[in-house]
Amino acid sequence: MPDAMWDLLVTGGLVLSLDDGIGTVKNGAVAVKGDTIAAVGHSEELHKTAAVKIIDACGGIIMPGLINTHTHAAMTLFRGLADDLPLMTWLNDHIFPAESKLTDEAVYWGSLLACAEMIRSGTTCFCDMYLFEDAVARAAADAGIRALVGEVLFDFPSPNYGPLEKGLAYTESLIGKWASHPLVSVAVEPHSPYLCAPQLLKEARDLATYHHVPLITHLSETRSEVAQIKERYGRTPVRHLADLGVLSKNLVAAHCVVLTDEDMALLNEYDVKVSHNPESNMKLASGIAPVPELLARGICVGLGTDGCASNNNLDLFSEMDTAAKLHKVNTLDPTITDAATVLRMATTSAARALGMKHLIGSLRPGKKADLIVIDTRKPHLIPMYNPESHIVYAVRGNDVSTTIINGRVVMEQGKLSTIDMDRVAGKVETIARQIAGGRS
Repeated sequence: MPDAMWDLLVTGGLVLSLDDGIGTVKNGAVAVKGDTIAAVGHSEELHKTAAVKIIDACGGIIMPGLINTHTHAAMTLFRGLADDLPLMTWLNDHIFPAESKLTDEAVYWGSLLACAEMIRSGTTCFCDMYLFEDAVARAAADAGIRALVGEVLFDFPSPNYGPLEKGLAYTESLIGKWASHPLVSVAVEPHSPYLCAPQLLKEARDLATYHHVPLITHLSETRSEVAQIKERYGRTPVRHLADLGVLSKNLVAAHCVVLTDEDMALLNEYDVKVSHNPESNMKLASGIAPVPELLARGICVGLGTDGCASNNNLDLFSEMDTAAKLHKVNTLDPTITDAATVLRMATTSAARALGMKHLIGSLRPGKKADLIVIDTRKPHLIPMYNPESHIVYAVRGNDVSTTIINGRVVMEQGKLSTIDMDRVAGKVETIARQIAGGRS
């Protein structure tokens, strides 16, 4: 094959690059060489170079793949298991007991189902916290989706690694195992200040610092959590982490719903990244995160879905719509969290939050070829005046026709090429029957 030939050319669409230097290209195209974006420009110009494979966007939107900054992929197994309950009741009385019976195999198939759902709905990278994370990593690798994974650590025995003292060793083994993988990377993930003693939080911080990987935790998700930490340590969860030396630029804090002004100032001071999960927070009645205030302070906020047991889907297009509207009605200001801002929360800001801004989040030569095509030839997507507004308020996950990750076409015209959905569905249905049969 001649060196000048593209491996893949996605052409004939509106390219929404989300790169300030490139902007939006009408009748645009994206050329891919190997796993990398080689060129972004006008279709007629890029067509001057031959391509091994050409995908016609048919006038649709060509854009960066979405990035889910916080989820628990294998919780697809618990979708609808314990709905309409408060967080602590949901967690302690239903989710933790169900999770105690999980196996590596169950997590693999639940995660593979999640990967299928995410690929179909335009997510090309996800950040996961769960049990048996090696199984999540294998599922992501098999599905061909980019993933940042981390074993959840807490102060009680895990059904995966066993006693508390083995958790960090298991995490370190994951870091070594997946260090050279092109799609999978590993983070250190203590569950939360209320389930992790100060010593565990500090040891997790030290491990993340030593290996130069992200540190991820749940933080200030509910009023009851904040009250519990205040009673235990005499300070808010954010101040607690600051005093322990855990706040840092490599920390991704999920939720951050209940924050004081001092908390927000600390997050800003230490350049902590925040993962906003509005649909899960709404469903569990946790509250509304002060995202407009966080953004106004310059804090990086990415978007996440949380797990399917508290959402109950992994559709980031739906999450964007919810995020935009929730803060408008909460502040009674229709200009708050505008479409352009929210779109970046699921792309460029999300990439920055996960330490991947140099790799993904926008369409620019030299970045990894993670991109999607949206089919705009549908009644609810006609006409289109503003593509960013359209994406946030009108597009849904099932409008994605093609998903490309690391230069590989993992879905084309709605057909998955890396996952056998019939087999996955059968496996998950069998596991669900076992879960349902084991409930009291």
